[in-house]
Amino acid sequence: MHNENWDDLRYVLTVAETGSVLQAAKHLGVNHATVLRHVAAFEERHGAAVFERTARGYQLMPDRVHVIRAAQDAEVAIREVSRLASGGRQGFSGTIRITSTDTLCAAVLSQFAKDISAGDRNLSVTLLSSNAHLDLIREQAHIVVRPSVALSDDLVGTAVAELGFAAYAKHENETEWFVMTGALSRSIAAKWMGDNVSPDHFSTACDSFLTLREMAALGGGIAVLPCFIGDREKRLIRLHKAMPHMSVPLWMARHVDTIETQQLRAVRKRLGEFLADQSATLLGATAD
Repeated sequence: MHNENWDDLRYVLTVAETGSVLQAAKHLGVNHATVLRHVAAFEERHGAAVFERTARGYQLMPDRVHVIRAAQDAEVAIREVSRLASGGRQGFSGTIRITSTDTLCAAVLSQFAKDISAGDRNLSVTLLSSNAHLDLIREQAHIVVRPSVALSDDLVGTAVAELGFAAYAKHENETEWFVMTGALSRSIAAKWMGDNVSPDHFSTACDSFLTLREMAALGGGIAVLPCFIGDREKRLIRLHKAMPHMSVPLWMARHVDTIETQQLRAVRKRLGEFLADQSATLLGATAD
């Protein structure tokens, strides 16, 4: 068996998280040649490539996800050993990876990440934005923030708020409806549209609430949006009579195999409090 070299593994993990040798080098404070050397050493020692080199950067091979998962666990464990060995006197440090939808990352969690970084320069947040419930994203994240009726079996967590949905448009007399496609087609709002809006009134389809918001703001259709982005958009009005206000639980969760540390528990607690403070906005309860 090989005696694993943590230094090489650390470089592999950083490339996987950033998707770029140059970004990994910047994060680690070294030149890109150093990163390439450590990644090559790791791959040569194990006799298999971890990344596919593409025009868009270094893409983690699907059958190497377990390698990165193990590297993340090792990183967390090493930091926890160091903290415990010092009698718990060390401050929190490192990166906490949070995955959520593009909408929540852009309009809500970006503020939390800023607050964390401003409060502790040794601790940072990486936001992984995806509307799809991808196994790869789950495996890379310490914390999952998702709107859903229920959690899947491989996640454990609690509902910290309710996410509200309503209909919005530039003008009250709009009759066409923009369609939710992709991952959004599985939302409760999309189900309501399928049951209550005639396909004759369906217009352009989109798989992003952020894009749907922009399309509605340009005019020509009604978009069903999370209230926390619809209510903030001054170019839109909420159409109270077009559809009922709907809501779904907003979960803060973790993968069942994620290693629990004091640091992760502390960040989850702060995130839970942050989201709870936003509960009225997330639900859309304060709108006229």
